[in-house]
Amino acid sequence: MSEIREAVRVHYAEAAKQAAAGSCCDTDCGCGFMPEGAVELALATPLSLGSGHPVALANLKPGEVVLDLGSGAGVDVLVAAKAVGEQGHAYGVDMTDEMLALAEANRQKAGITNASFLKGTIESAPLPADSVDVVISNCVINLAEDKGAVLRDAFRVLRPGGRFAVADMVALEEIAGGEPDLESWAACMAGAIPVEKYRALLSDAGFVDVSIDLDGAQGRVTNANVRARKPGSTV
Repeated sequence: MSEIREAVRVHYAEAAKQAAAGSCCDTDCGCGFMPEGAVELALATPLSLGSGHPVALANLKPGEVVLDLGSGAGVDVLVAAKAVGEQGHAYGVDMTDEMLALAEANRQKAGITNASFLKGTIESAPLPADSVDVVISNCVINLAEDKGAVLRDAFRVLRPGGRFAVADMVALEEIAGGEPDLESWAACMAGAIPVEKYRALLSDAGFVDVSIDLDGAQGRVTNANVRARKPGSTV
């Protein structure tokens, strides 16, 4: 396991432990505690250009199969499961045992049956090719060391015509090279890449109709809503 991946795992394992203990986590990437009514509240929240609303961004339809990359405590998966209904299914993949346990506890608490949480990495999701209609993610792809591998695997699991809809962090300028600051990387800052590089990686993976909408343009890193589509037809 790379230093970056291990730093991310440790960071979110600790966040999950804090959340499970009922205390707030200190990460900006969205991690853990699911208050009463959180799923219903998220379903009623209008789409924002800020990071954090991938389900609304995806425009989910009843009966669809959804995969959330880096699902953490599982709130987006549970909201997606509600949106696609009992004829659909929502999967979450996460590499952190503590987050998976918290997500399963949240699923049981919400009484949702059409959701599953799988252990794995976002570079290699444990699902077959051409098996999902929509890939979502909430401020997680920027945490990956090899973002190209994440996008290529997202393309692999999508069915022809499938949609990619993620909230993420992007850089407004190239972040200096050298040894990465592991704490800053795990906090969703040092791993962000410029918009045009993100766009190029999506195209290289095979995606079309790529759009990246920024939420403001201040500072070096900002929120972005990223959409793309796998060529072909879902029919």
